[in-house]
Amino acid sequence: MFDALKPQPADKILALMAEFRADPRTDKIDLGVGVYRNADGVTPVMRAVKAAEARLIETQTTKAYTGLLGDPAYSDAMISLVLGGAVARDSIAAAATPGGTGAVRQAFELIRMANPQARVFVSNPTWPNHLSILKYLDIETVAYRYFDSDTRGVDFDGMIADLGQARPGDVVLLHGCCHNPTGANLNAVEWQVVIDLINKNGLIPMIDIAYQGFGDGLEQDAAATRLVASSVPECLIAASCSKNFGIYRERTGLLMAISANSAQTPLNSDTLAFLNRQNFSFPPDHGARVVTTILTDDALRADWMAELEEVRLSMLDLRTQLADALQQRAGSDRFAFLAQHRGMFSRLGAAPELVAKLKEDHGVYMVGDSRLNIAGLNARTIPVLADAIIATGI
Repeated sequence: MFDALKPQPADKILALMAEFRADPRTDKIDLGVGVYRNADGVTPVMRAVKAAEARLIETQTTKAYTGLLGDPAYSDAMISLVLGGAVARDSIAAAATPGGTGAVRQAFELIRMANPQARVFVSNPTWPNHLSILKYLDIETVAYRYFDSDTRGVDFDGMIADLGQARPGDVVLLHGCCHNPTGANLNAVEWQVVIDLINKNGLIPMIDIAYQGFGDGLEQDAAATRLVASSVPECLIAASCSKNFGIYRERTGLLMAISANSAQTPLNSDTLAFLNRQNFSFPPDHGARVVTTILTDDALRADWMAELEEVRLSMLDLRTQLADALQQRAGSDRFAFLAQHRGMFSRLGAAPELVAKLKEDHGVYMVGDSRLNIAGLNARTIPVLADAIIATGI
């Protein structure tokens, strides 16, 4: 049996991580993997998370299974965090999942079950695992223009033109905030245009929101998701707690299926429970209970929000420092977009051969499409990176 297996395409980011670890240079810089690191290069456990975990250890009396959809209190807390009352609670079916990736996977499974003919329109570029999962599930994908390599902003005219080709029942995959991998985001006016097109053409929006709180703040980063959810008849939302709670390894996510007709919610919930049962049965609970503890305790929530704001502001400061360092070296503002992007990532718009040259000549590791993780920088490495970018001719 096993001799019939074929090698699968390597994950480019995981391969880059392995290559970085094998590089003996002491001055190398890792800007590839999408994990937040502080100035010491550490991904810290947040204060509120430590406190919530300590409380759980003292008070938890069982490790028995939760329900197939996870703890209802977790769903309620996350729905409040992401949607903030934008839609009625009884219109939302929700399922806990193994991370945001699990939520994305279950959403795609739901799409395939509900409408096998549906195509999924995906931004060019997008998070590579979106495309990998869609391909594995044999769901037809259509790319829509998104990133303008000249301006390093959104090619909005191209985006709307491409989405105009979608048929009723097709799904539009959107990033709720902090677009990965580009860092370029739609503004409020553009979001409304997208919503109008979705409603006019009978499309289904699916929002992947993995970085709430990393861009312009918790409420601001959720604004587009809330606007979409409150403006359309049906919507899917995949949310992740990996980044904003820093609990990457706890695999804590939530999938929401929203229908304007609340009578549809029980069937949606039953379907999500069925999909969970087929894929992994009961979802993981530790991270979900930590998140619930934090979001339902005023003191812990306030401390979490304060630390998250420190993280957000640190990344904005790194963006400004890098843009300024490049402006000084380049004698132009052609890198000003770095300060305007939001979230962990920006895309330089550099050709793959220049990205390879950065790695070979300067030990700077970033994904081949020139996505760099801003959170991988610090005050020491910013001038090193700026020198390398200019020397490479980007």
